[in-house]
Amino acid sequence: MTVLTKGNVKTCEQLLAEFASKSKPANPEKIVFSGIGEQDVYNISAPFEDEGELVIAGRVESRDSEHSNVYFFVKQNGEWVPRAGAPVLELQDPFFTKIAGELVLGGVQIFPHPTLEGALGWRTVFYKGTTISELQEFAKGPDGMKDLRLVELKDGSIGVLTRPQGEKGGRGKIGWTRISSLSELTIEVINEAPLLEGQFIEDEWGGANEAHLLANGLVGVLGHVASFDNEGNRHYYPMVFALNPETGEFSDIELIATRSQFLPGPSKRPDLIDVVFSGGLVRGSDGKAVIYAGISDAEAQKITIVDPFLQYER
Repeated sequence: MTVLTKGNVKTCEQLLAEFASKSKPANPEKIVFSGIGEQDVYNISAPFEDEGELVIAGRVESRDSEHSNVYFFVKQNGEWVPRAGAPVLELQDPFFTKIAGELVLGGVQIFPHPTLEGALGWRTVFYKGTTISELQEFAKGPDGMKDLRLVELKDGSIGVLTRPQGEKGGRGKIGWTRISSLSELTIEVINEAPLLEGQFIEDEWGGANEAHLLANGLVGVLGHVASFDNEGNRHYYPMVFALNPETGEFSDIELIATRSQFLPGPSKRPDLIDVVFSGGLVRGSDGKAVIYAGISDAEAQKITIVDPFLQYER
């Protein structure tokens, strides 16, 4: 198995400087959704197959609201429309994986904050089923934690990527642990997952968006690294790294795109213009990969890049 170095912490500024010398993404394309009125669709999953049909899960909400639903869309005449009869889940930021042959789908559930009046709390909720129509909730993450992700490993065990904030994780750091089955996915296990030390400086943060089991048993992580500028604007960059599930060792973070490579478009708020949310990545057989992303919290696009996980499989 590939030996990985322990992470060397790099700032967004350093990552951007490194990215400047790399081959750039190409062929940006807006993903057109219809059938949901005047609402925006963003922070989408990559397409996945369900009952013989390609489906995208997307966050659907009004421009002036944080209250969203997750719809399942299918492609008709070049546009993605809500799938007839599919469930609509009261969640944000959907993601999926396959574990033990079942579809596992998750998203962020918001609720009134228990102590801060007028504020919202959030948690990650997980569903599973053989198909979308059979999804049933089976687990919840800790209150205040987004970016929880699962991946089935070569031996059938399950890797768990966490993202605590606050006392343990500051503005947000990535943790890693393993469980032997989905029944072991408890709040205690998630809270006790050790952090991957040395990935983010204290003023910046990051999280995992999607985990890929690579050919050699390593885990390729698609995620984001983010920062505030002096004006309080947010900057979110799609990134990748590889993780050895046996040892917990991981490679340095690398950026794979920036907002400027995507097409111009609207933004939910002025402080979210430079936000790319890495929803999912589809690897091709031609050495290329397509990133499906939420852009500026207002729309969805896709772009083609060199497959960033090939380097970890060599």
